[in-house]
Amino acid sequence: MAELLIVYHSKTGGSRQMAEAAAEAAREETTTVLKTADKAGPDDLLGADGYLFCAPENLAAIAGVMKDFYDRCYYPVLGRIEGRPYAQMVCAGSDGENAARQTARIATGWRLKEVQPPLIVCTHAQTPEQILAEKTIPDEQLALCRDLGRALAAGLAMGVF
Repeated sequence: MAELLIVYHSKTGGSRQMAEAAAEAAREETTTVLKTADKAGPDDLLGADGYLFCAPENLAAIAGVMKDFYDRCYYPVLGRIEGRPYAQMVCAGSDGENAARQTARIATGWRLKEVQPPLIVCTHAQTPEQILAEKTIPDEQLALCRDLGRALAAGLAMGVF
């Protein structure tokens, strides 16, 4: 059975909720592993057939813990995961576009195949208090995360990708 690896980082809960929603739906379709970025490594990437990356945008960039995951894993898996499908989700306070571009560039280096444009959930947190506060992602946004997880997992299970 195909395996979907979902790697995420979350400091204030938004990305965690998104990743958990996607994993919940993905498990209906295929084997799904949900790991935090600080615990995931090259062996996890090598063992999976597809990926869903989920991170917050911090200061117009991917969160440092997620960047650390990419830094630790990039060269050990380079040339060994080419052609595998991936998608990404970003939890952003404003637009999330730069964080999505950064992950896409890393995925391009790995020669992964993007199977859906990035899903960006905007919390509109703009003040220090809002940015640092625990997030609650609205149900309609979590439904989009579930749809993405389910679709990616179904595509893996059916061998579409």
